Amino acid sequence: MDLYAYVLKKAMEAKEGAMAVAKVSSEQKNAALLIMAETIRRSAKQLQRENKKDLAAAKKKGLTKAMIDRLTLTGQRIDDMSQGLVDIANLPDPVGEITKMWQRPNGMTIGKMRVPLGVIGIIYESRPNVTADATALCLKAGNAVILRGGSEAIHSNKAIVKLLRGVAKKAGIHEGVITFLDNTDRQAVLEMLKLEGIIDVVIPRGGEGLIRAVTENSRIPVLKHYKGICHVFVDRDADLKMAEEICFNAKVQRPGTCNAMETMLVDEKVAKKFLPTVIKRLKSAKVKIKGCARTRKIVPSVSRAVADDFHTEYVDLILNVKVVRDIEAAMDHIAEYSSAHTETIVTEHYGRAMRFLREVDSSSVFVNLSTRFSDGFQFGLGAEMGISTDKIHARGPMGLEELTCTKFIGLGNGQIRS
Repeated sequence: MDLYAYVLKKAMEAKEGAMAVAKVSSEQKNAALLIMAETIRRSAKQLQRENKKDLAAAKKKGLTKAMIDRLTLTGQRIDDMSQGLVDIANLPDPVGEITKMWQRPNGMTIGKMRVPLGVIGIIYESRPNVTADATALCLKAGNAVILRGGSEAIHSNKAIVKLLRGVAKKAGIHEGVITFLDNTDRQAVLEMLKLEGIIDVVIPRGGEGLIRAVTENSRIPVLKHYKGICHVFVDRDADLKMAEEICFNAKVQRPGTCNAMETMLVDEKVAKKFLPTVIKRLKSAKVKIKGCARTRKIVPSVSRAVADDFHTEYVDLILNVKVVRDIEAAMDHIAEYSSAHTETIVTEHYGRAMRFLREVDSSSVFVNLSTRFSDGFQFGLGAEMGISTDKIHARGPMGLEELTCTKFIGLGNGQIRS
């Protein structure tokens, strides 16, 4: 079988799965998800054995620390993966929800109903937990998923898919709802992206190169975000101890993620007091600091930042620091350099907090919170299919509702149009 025929066969299986799962009750979907969660938890040692094969190959290939971190299945991450399935099972089923109804002068009633998208293709790198998260979200929202993980996670992904498909089959759910492309040839992705009319939407998760390649080659609508260039702005009315904790967490807690802070902006009114302490703490955690001229005047040991640095997603222990005149200058900087992912203001000033929320044009905007909270699990969505920085059809962490669309419904008692 040639590569196109292989991918087409998999996609047609997913299409059949989508048609079947759209008819499955909420109770049946939830029961399957809970069994999947328990199966994942019980199979932790098996999953870690397979994951070690991927980690050994990744180290041999010289993959970055960030990639290896994303690839690693620790016991805690397997527990979190399992808990994500439970959380999704406990969420309301969006399928069939009527979002609003209104009556027209002729007596007919028009409304909107949530329905599944159909077949969702997800192309992702490194993170094996995405396999379980994407499966659970798609299943609960009545969709089938075609999973195409990176070659670096092939053993981990195969093991997870085998467990989940086994549970689906036992639960009486069409196995096509969980379809996995186990061919690591990159051409398989290009063949997948041609299947307009079979696959309804594609969601790429990974580096900017992957996402641009998918977008440029796809005949199918793509939900995407290119970079995670996230900012924290420390306002002149910030609680500086709180600001220090937020900035440290946003950069250090897990720097290899797309919601880690890449640039810290500090109001000039508090810069002299705030920067020496926070930079000392960040350096103690082995963060390399790149600063503007005003930052380096306050802390001379900081390296010089250049314009291109502010466009860079480091996913590493590297941070840009810039002193700004006020909130206007901070928002101007964000408008120029942000990737529209996540931005935070730390302030006790209500008016400036509300301005920041209203005027900053990113998919998630926070007050007095670490950017690391920009995450479907943390938002209470159970998990996320990805984070979209697009404005159509979804924006921010994509949970169950974002994996549905709406159709118009009409109720009448014999009305005809004259």
